[in-house]
Amino acid sequence: MNNYRKYWLGIMKKIIDPVLINLSQRKLKENMEVAGCSERIKFAYLEALGRTIAGISPWLNLAVGENGLDLKEKREIDKYASISRKAIKAATDPGSPDFMIFDHGGQPLVDTAFLAHGIIRAPRQLWHRLDEQGKNNLIKALKVSRKIKPCYNNWLLFSAMVETALCFMGEDFDLLRIDYALKEHQNWYFGDGIYGDGPEFHWDYYNSFVIQPMLFDIVKVISRKDKSYLLYQEAILKRAQRYAIILERLIAPDGSFPPLGRSLSYRFAAFQLLSQLALERKLPEGLAPSQVRSALTAVITKIINMPDTFNNHGWLNIGLAGYQPALAEEYITTGSLYLCTTVFLPLGLPEGDEFWSGKEQDWTSRRIWSGKNLKADQALEF
Repeated sequence: MNNYRKYWLGIMKKIIDPVLINLSQRKLKENMEVAGCSERIKFAYLEALGRTIAGISPWLNLAVGENGLDLKEKREIDKYASISRKAIKAATDPGSPDFMIFDHGGQPLVDTAFLAHGIIRAPRQLWHRLDEQGKNNLIKALKVSRKIKPCYNNWLLFSAMVETALCFMGEDFDLLRIDYALKEHQNWYFGDGIYGDGPEFHWDYYNSFVIQPMLFDIVKVISRKDKSYLLYQEAILKRAQRYAIILERLIAPDGSFPPLGRSLSYRFAAFQLLSQLALERKLPEGLAPSQVRSALTAVITKIINMPDTFNNHGWLNIGLAGYQPALAEEYITTGSLYLCTTVFLPLGLPEGDEFWSGKEQDWTSRRIWSGKNLKADQALEF
């Protein structure tokens, strides 16, 4: 593959275009083809927006102040940033035909949090360049989501992420919701880089879908406001690095990975944390950026080339390896699927970064299964 970056960008744009273009034109509810539980269709639009923004935001933010950025790509980023701001305005404007539900039904808390996560990942493009009315409507949307009581599991982080975004925006925020979520997740740490989804352990990818990416960014932002939260950073980073090692080793030589647990139709969002640590340049020792690039590219290629990944109009179909509606839990709709965009977080790194420019390297399972003599894996005792 001669140009990984262009390849990733092409796939990302194919995924996000139906969501962002329709919503920026205030035609998402009119044109989006939603599958899944009929009772949850009304929430699918915010799902699609929040999850798309959470994934593409580092790329959008790259255009501001990045001197080495290719001029053609900068123009493209500016175009998508403008479309994204229009989409956010359409979703939060009470007079818009695409005005979304933020305040009841449970699910909106989840996707308000994903939207908030995207905002703090791209503050310059999605907050500072949003006009005043857009900012006011977005703040109102975040605040009304407080009416929804989070479940006693990873959902505590959704409430915490909303408050973290409000803190970043200079608004009144509830530190207790943030503090409670952080402390409970420290209580739910089971060892060797794994947190429980609440008090119980589940074999699934929620440590990467939600838990560790949100812990990482919540602490990063809130520590700027309250230095006492710096105490969390070392543990959160070390555990994230261990889990990143596990994720990388789960990628088989052909790019497949174990189909364990719920929400498998989020596809390559299972590797959000690995992508995030690459973006932050905090990969653990022994995981070279170019090695991670190769591994993630294998996953992306394996999944995206499956027949019927998209329907005839370009919307994602439910499934992991193509169209597999039986994999959908009762909470899955077409909108849910757009969490897959979080694999593209390293696009927030410039083209000259080692992640993109480093020499081709095989990932761990490919090395081991080709007979290479590698050091044994070790658990994290922390």
